[in-house]
Amino acid sequence: MHSLDKKNRLILWFDELGIEDVPLVGGKNASLGEMYRNLTKKGVRIPNGFAVTAAAYNYLLEKSKIKDDIKRILGGLNTSNMKNLSERGKKARETILKAEFPKDLKDEICASYKKLCKEYGANTDVAVRSSATAEDLEDASFAGQQETYLNIRGEKQLLEACKKCFASLFTNRAISYRVDKHFSHFRVALSIGVQKMVRSDKACSGVMFSIDTETGFKDAVLINGSYGLGENIVLGAVNPDQYYVFKPTLKKGFKPILSKKLGSKKIKMVYTNEPSKPTKNVEVSHKDKYSFVLNDKEILKLAKWACIIEDYYSAKAKKFKPMDMEWAKDGVTEELFIVQARPETVQSQKNFNILEEYSLKEKGFIIASGLAVGTKIGVGKAHVIKSASEIGNFKQGEILITEKTDPDWEPIMKMASAIVTNRGGRTAHAAIVARELGIPAIVGTENGTETVKTGTDVTVCCSEGEVGKVYRGKLKFEIRKVDLKKLRRPKTQIMMNVGNPDQAFEFSFIPNDGVGLAREEFIINSYIKFHPLALLHFDKLKDKKVTEIINDLTDAYKSKVDFFVEKLAQGVGMIGAAFYPKPVIVRMSDFKSNEYANLIGGTDFEPKEENPMIGWRGASRYYMGNYREAFGLECRAMKKARDEMGLTNIKLMIPFCRTVDEGKAVIAEMKKYGLERGKNGLEIYVMCEIPSNVILADDFGKIFDGFSIGSNDLTQLTLGLDRDSELVSRLYDERNPAVKRMIWEAIHKCRKNKVKIGICGQSPSDFPNFAQFLVRCGIDSISLNPDTVIKTTIKILDAERQLSRKHEH
Repeated sequence: MHSLDKKNRLILWFDELGIEDVPLVGGKNASLGEMYRNLTKKGVRIPNGFAVTAAAYNYLLEKSKIKDDIKRILGGLNTSNMKNLSERGKKARETILKAEFPKDLKDEICASYKKLCKEYGANTDVAVRSSATAEDLEDASFAGQQETYLNIRGEKQLLEACKKCFASLFTNRAISYRVDKHFSHFRVALSIGVQKMVRSDKACSGVMFSIDTETGFKDAVLINGSYGLGENIVLGAVNPDQYYVFKPTLKKGFKPILSKKLGSKKIKMVYTNEPSKPTKNVEVSHKDKYSFVLNDKEILKLAKWACIIEDYYSAKAKKFKPMDMEWAKDGVTEELFIVQARPETVQSQKNFNILEEYSLKEKGFIIASGLAVGTKIGVGKAHVIKSASEIGNFKQGEILITEKTDPDWEPIMKMASAIVTNRGGRTAHAAIVARELGIPAIVGTENGTETVKTGTDVTVCCSEGEVGKVYRGKLKFEIRKVDLKKLRRPKTQIMMNVGNPDQAFEFSFIPNDGVGLAREEFIINSYIKFHPLALLHFDKLKDKKVTEIINDLTDAYKSKVDFFVEKLAQGVGMIGAAFYPKPVIVRMSDFKSNEYANLIGGTDFEPKEENPMIGWRGASRYYMGNYREAFGLECRAMKKARDEMGLTNIKLMIPFCRTVDEGKAVIAEMKKYGLERGKNGLEIYVMCEIPSNVILADDFGKIFDGFSIGSNDLTQLTLGLDRDSELVSRLYDERNPAVKRMIWEAIHKCRKNKVKIGICGQSPSDFPNFAQFLVRCGIDSISLNPDTVIKTTIKILDAERQLSRKHEH
């Protein structure tokens, strides 16, 4: 049916609506209609419903003759005067609430509700949602500005909820937002969506984005979930579970769950039997807090739906169109549903050609920490606000510290230089608004309102990875902007050293040729925390405290061993996915025995060595002694990342391999776990960090696919000094002629044998001149720390220019 035939109708059903009907029913309802008509046949489940149209809203204003009253109330309004805004907003809402619904409008709403009850059962429960007709434009998100009412039953309750929705077009935040965006109050009308409720009060619900909301990485689906109805997540009242799924290999039939993080999920919203208060929050049980709200099958199903929805809208718009969706699981039928979808309005507008790097120039005392939103740094005076009644005292440039924010707070949020909340995840209201405003935010600190005091100077730093930190005092920081379009690519491959999976998406935007070193140690230390043998031989642990910690942290997993394999696979998977399909070289664990002993439960399984630096480490652990079975878990994790997630760009690397026979023993051990060199494109590299690796490079090159120079250990063993010893540290220098000679020889032999060789040691990051020396030697790739990539790339381009000039002469 064409829009012209329906523009004066008061009610339109989802199956009559399409995206072209935004002027009639708002973005939310038009999108629901578009999906209901076109995507249910592709397997996406959407509950049925109908829209009370914008024409119905305008009809109410006209029939009750209140339009001029509202104009008069809002005339000459100053939105920065909170008291004035609040008084006028209240009057405008009261004017609508007192107005009488025209009889024909009332009758149509009730008749449509009866029809919905025929489909779903008598007195059926519905969600009543506002859908503003100018909402969800690409540069403006009106989401959350108007009200939603859940578990509405019966005609009387439904009519009341509809009237409250109409009135909510004049909430303080909506008035303020329209003024800021230069929208006329009467250019925007309000439609209402009446949709069958999903019984997520008996299960779970959440939000989902088809793009990473922090970095704009477009190949991942981000899912947040918590128990009960979805309002708590949207409002940031809970710290939800967080899942990432990789789109490219998901579409090829793999199961690429890249990350699963347990949220604290302390409360859930459920139904009540009171018509005046249809929902309430209750506490979540201890067992549920420590369980994931979704199983793997459900995570993958939602991610597939996100891809279907994104692909559909992108094809329709003829451009990439990332989407912001709400999902719910029905606790009665166990079925999943999509209950909303709108375009994502922040990352899709970003200019990815300008790389902006924020970095702290001073160290400071941390007074609170939580999830970082964005990568910026903000400084200012802290202002702790514990209730909405205090928001009128907030001043421009202050840092807002609060329990959580909701749309009523938006007029002061735009005055803040940073936002810090106790509650909420990456898709909470505070996080969404902070991204839109382009200011840093830290959510889910748990105790920020207690540890940060009003009036103190603080620095809110989101530039140090996933964890955002609030530092005491105003710390110095710098912002570096690079126009990536102007940066040429050198012939030498520029790779990166990436340890932290949480920063991988962000780092992927720096010009690169892949990852030359992904260290397993960081993942084991930060995400797993336990010695693998403590999980394999849990019953042999002597320390009761250790067993309690392990039980708590592994509770959500099938077994303790599964916890290790899954966490390691996901950590490596995040890095593999961020740089896909470029090569990502993962080094198998290279802790020394003293470092392994420092892992939880590690002292029961590790020997005491006089000099662990040249003791039982690297390859020697993998095929002999008690660590051999733990290496099996590492192999299982790598197989999961490559075969189950489809990340075949992951290559594996063996550290500290002293002899060729040792190399063969490790390769044979890996084969037992299905990691066979050449199978499914698997390449196995070796670290070149022991003089024997250089001297016997021809022989090592026959059993491995490539080398990566570890200049730290190669310096230590060439000069015969312990790099951990302060007494001889003055002699430690990777630029020593003996070390450079070793490196030259290794590169020379590899070039002769046509075997790939790169470097992942610290020296090219620290000394750009050293990077130029490597180029002159003819190295294939140089792997750098992310913060040095741009400046070292420029040095490498210089070196290549000089070399080509020499060849010309």
